[in-house]
Amino acid sequence: MNLGNTAPPTALTTLIDANAIDYVILATYFVFVLGIGLLARRQVSDSVDFFLSGRSLPAWVTGLAFISANLGAVEIMGMSANGAQFGLPSVHYFWVGAIPAMLFLGIVMMPFYYGSKVRSVPEFMLRRFGPGAHLVNSISFAVAQLLIAGVNLFLLGTVIHALLGWPLWIALTVAALVVLSYITLGGLSAAIYNEVLQFFVIVAALLPLTIIGLHEVGGWNGLMDAVQPEKGGATVGQQTESWPGQALSGFDSGFWSVVGIVFGLGFVLSFGYWTTNFVEVQRAMATNSISSARKTPIIGAFPKMFVPFITIVPGMLAAVLVKELAELKAGGSPPGGASGKGVAYNDALLYLMRDLLPNGLLGVAITGLLAAFMAGMAANISAFNTVFSYDLYGDYLVKGKSDRHYLLVGRIATVGATGVAVLTAALASHFSNIMDYLQVLFGFFNAPLFATFILGMFWKRMSPTAGWVGLVAGTASAIVVAILTQGTLGSYSTGVIHVGGQGAAFLCASAAFVVDVVLSIAISVVTRPKPAEELVGLVYSETPAEMRTDPHESSYPWYQRPAPLAGIALVMVIVLNAIF
Repeated sequence: MNLGNTAPPTALTTLIDANAIDYVILATYFVFVLGIGLLARRQVSDSVDFFLSGRSLPAWVTGLAFISANLGAVEIMGMSANGAQFGLPSVHYFWVGAIPAMLFLGIVMMPFYYGSKVRSVPEFMLRRFGPGAHLVNSISFAVAQLLIAGVNLFLLGTVIHALLGWPLWIALTVAALVVLSYITLGGLSAAIYNEVLQFFVIVAALLPLTIIGLHEVGGWNGLMDAVQPEKGGATVGQQTESWPGQALSGFDSGFWSVVGIVFGLGFVLSFGYWTTNFVEVQRAMATNSISSARKTPIIGAFPKMFVPFITIVPGMLAAVLVKELAELKAGGSPPGGASGKGVAYNDALLYLMRDLLPNGLLGVAITGLLAAFMAGMAANISAFNTVFSYDLYGDYLVKGKSDRHYLLVGRIATVGATGVAVLTAALASHFSNIMDYLQVLFGFFNAPLFATFILGMFWKRMSPTAGWVGLVAGTASAIVVAILTQGTLGSYSTGVIHVGGQGAAFLCASAAFVVDVVLSIAISVVTRPKPAEELVGLVYSETPAEMRTDPHESSYPWYQRPAPLAGIALVMVIVLNAIF
C-alpha cells in the first residue's frame, strides 16, 4: 500500500459531505477526550496507577470500558462489513462467539487473575509455567497488539480521509497523535474513562443508522425480503437466518458449518480471545475488589449482546440501500471507497452514513466512528505498554530499576508502539473485509494461548516445558494452516485449499488449539511438573474456595453478585439465538 498516492485534499475527493455543525460536534468531542487525559494525569503517581489505574475503579466503569475497548475495528467496521457480506449469520460473533466466554471469564478465571495480583496475563504465565512460556507469550502478545492497533489506526485514518480528503498518511499521523496524547498523559485511567464516554457516543452514533435504515426498507421484514439471494443479488445464500451459517463459515455442509461455528468460533476463537486477551482482562484487573473484577465481563455481556443491532444490521442495510455495496455484493468492482482504491465491504457504514444521515446527525455518527477506533487503538496500546514494560523490558532487559524508571519506559513504549502502528496499518489495506485479517491474527495468537491456559489451570500435572513448547507449536500450526488455506492471507495467499467465508480462520484456530493440547499432554507425561505448593492461586484444584471469591459476596443483594447476573445473561442470549 502506498500511503502517499492518495489525491490531495479537495471537495471532490471527500466521500462524506460534512458541514460546519458536523465539525463543531467533532471538535467538541476531541476537547473532552484530551481533557480526560489531562485530569487522569493528576492521578498517576507510580507505575500501578499508570498501568492498572491503582486497582481502584468500580465494576460499572470497568464493565462499560471492557466492552468499549472491544468496540473498535472489530465491532464497528469489521462487523458491519460482515453484515453486508454475510448477513444475519454474523451475529454468531456475539451470541456464540462472545457472551459464553465472557461469562466464563467472570465466573471461573478472573479470581485467578485478580487474586494472584499479577499485573498482566503474561505474568500469570510466568508464575504458572516459568520463563519459557512467559517470554513466548509476552512476545506474541506484544506483536499481536501492534498489528491490531494498526487495524484500528488504518480504519480511523480512512474515516478522516473520507471526511477531509487528506492523504491517508497524514490522516493516520493525526489520528495516532490524538490517541497517543491522552494515553501518554493519563495511562490506563485515561483510556478507561475515555472508553466509558466513547461507549455512549458510539451508541448515539450508530443507533440512528439502524432506525432510519429500517424505515427506508420497510422494517425488519422488508430487510429480510431485500437480502434474499433472488432479490438482493447476493452471491451467497442463507443470509437471513443465523443457523447453520454457511454464508459465514464458507462450508457447503450445514453440519460442518455448525461444527465450525460452535467449535472453531464459539469455543477456540471466542474463549481464546475473551479469557486470555490482556486488552480485555486489564480492565477487570483495574477494579477495586475481586467481586468487581468478576462482575466486569458479566456487566459487559448485557450491552454486548445487543451490539449486533447497531453494527451488523446497518451493514445488511448498506448492502440493500447503497448502490455501490449492492454492486460489490453482486460481483462487481465499483470504484471509490474510503481508501480510494475501490469500494470494499469495510466501507459499508461510511456509505450508509453518506446516503441516510442529515448534517448534525452525520457529525454525531462521524464522532462515533472516530471514538470507536480510538477506543480500540488505545486499548491495544495501553495493554502493549504494560506487557513491554513489565514482562519484557523489566524481566529480561533491565532488571531492578526504580518504579519511576519503569513508568518512564511505559510512556516511551506508548510513543514507540503508536509509531509502529502507523506502519502496521498498511497491512490492513490488503483486506476487503477486515474481519478476515483479524480472525486469522486471533487464530495465530489467542487460540494456542487459550489451550495452554485452560489445560494449565485445570491440570496440575502440566509441566513448564509443555507450556512454552505447546504455545510455539500451536502458533506454528495455525500459520501452516493459514498458508495452506487459499484466501486466508488476502493478496499474499499461496494456498492450495480453498475455504470461503471466514471458515479458514476457524480452521487455523482449531488446528492451533488441538496441536497445543495434544503436544502439551504428551510432553507433560515425560517432564517434571511444578511442586503442588507452587500452584496455589494458579491451578483450580490447588486453590481454596475462599481465595476464589469475595468473602463478603454472600451478603450482597442478588443483582450485585456475579453468579445470578451471569445466569440472567446466559438465558437472554439463548433466547436471542432461538428468536433469530
